[in-house]
Amino acid sequence: MRQFVGTHQNRLDAKGRVSVPAPFRALLKAEDGAAHFVLRPSHKHPCIEAWPEAAFNGLEQQLEGLDLFSEDHDDMAVAIYADAYPVEADKEGRVLLPESLVVHAGLSGSVTFLGAGKIFQIWEPAAAEAHKVAVRQRNQERGVLRKAVGA
Repeated sequence: MRQFVGTHQNRLDAKGRVSVPAPFRALLKAEDGAAHFVLRPSHKHPCIEAWPEAAFNGLEQQLEGLDLFSEDHDDMAVAIYADAYPVEADKEGRVLLPESLVVHAGLSGSVTFLGAGKIFQIWEPAAAEAHKVAVRQRNQERGVLRKAVGA
């Protein structure tokens, strides 16, 4: 499987470290031989996005079509790179979450990992559950899943 799937719970320790779920680590290691990825704040939700290096590097394509000296280029570059943190899981599968990202996501104690296809997200558990409920509701209202499966 080449996508991050599922919902997983783990604890944030006193030092700000959290263990990445084993299925997510395995997928990251399959990509580049190590559990390298980039953490960044979501611009849409109160969560942390975790991008495998190859997927994160693909964001550069968004910049290629913009004039290097334009305000649009500057805005996009800052949005992508300014709050991004490359990390690698240690031998126990833990990563240190930067304090600014912990604050952005409102994390303390338990955290929820949500698979989101080519990336995964790290949420405060109650916020993750509320997000999943809201997503299901919006998808139901729009009939998104019925269209996706051809029903």
